[in-house]
Amino acid sequence: MTAANIMATPSVSPGRRIWLRFRQNRRGYWSLVIFIVLFGMSLGAELLSNDKPLVARYNGKILFPIAQTYSEKSFGGDFDSPADFLDPFIQDQFRKDGNWAVYPPNHYRYDTLNYFAKAPNPAPPSSENWLGTDDRGRDVVARLLYGFRVSILFGIALTITGVLLGMLTGAVQGYFAGRTDLLFQRFMEIWSSMPELYLLIIFASIFDPSILLLLLLLSLFGWMGLSDYVRADFLRNRNLEYVQAARAMGLSNGQIIWRHVLPNSLTPVVTFLPFRMSGAILALTSLDFLGLGVPPSTPSLGELLAQGKNNLDAWWIALSTFMVLTVTLLLLTNIGDALRNSLDVRRKS
Repeated sequence: MTAANIMATPSVSPGRRIWLRFRQNRRGYWSLVIFIVLFGMSLGAELLSNDKPLVARYNGKILFPIAQTYSEKSFGGDFDSPADFLDPFIQDQFRKDGNWAVYPPNHYRYDTLNYFAKAPNPAPPSSENWLGTDDRGRDVVARLLYGFRVSILFGIALTITGVLLGMLTGAVQGYFAGRTDLLFQRFMEIWSSMPELYLLIIFASIFDPSILLLLLLLSLFGWMGLSDYVRADFLRNRNLEYVQAARAMGLSNGQIIWRHVLPNSLTPVVTFLPFRMSGAILALTSLDFLGLGVPPSTPSLGELLAQGKNNLDAWWIALSTFMVLTVTLLLLTNIGDALRNSLDVRRKS
């Protein structure tokens, strides 16, 4: 290759190089694509699984039941209570000439109780309920879709708080080292020895179950793992030449940490993210299984697993929930492995 060709070759930025390495890992790349698609579907769960029509036409008027509540009287009923669109009478109204309704693919919300069901609960999979119903008559597909969204959003929130706290504490320990590092390490040893599960049981008995309370309690302990990795990177980078040059130029400690040391210590942080999300999802599922997690009215994968344990003859509850949980954790694990390989500087492009 001539010198002219070398100069004409466009340089690849570090971020672009990492992305190209990530795409070379087909398993990790397609796991990311599938995960994004599934998460996007769960964000639009109300449009995919709902007991109200998306749009309807009744007596010449265009209605949007999914966005507005209509009484039974609005469709020729006798009561002012909200219309039940699973009622055969209301469905017959929409079958009349000039009337129509467009329903979501699945006609149930996570809390919908079908009072007109033909089979006792829990009902096996059928054309009406694709994965059957739970012991209260709620559709399993809807519970899984909404529960998946709750689990992912909880995992993202817990990951963000853990990363922020872990980066902050690890950066302070690793950069200042000495007595600051020693005091932080002793504090972390004491803090990590506290019985986290017992604290959750105590708070669950005192306060009403809440996602925010659960997020707060788990965030108090979920930062220590990442903090150790960030601390190790900062301890290594703090004595390198570019940091010494920044000190000689008169930059403050905050500027050196933010502009120079932190960008060069992000590898463990990025690699940590998918595995942290997996741990958060497993923690929420386990606590819900034990009855210490989200409120009973909230759709949850752990609550479905508990129902499957209590109703062993209703195999579709535990099996479908187990499959959703397994696929989710497998996708996150593949993404994490691909990220780790793409950030490995020893790996050739």
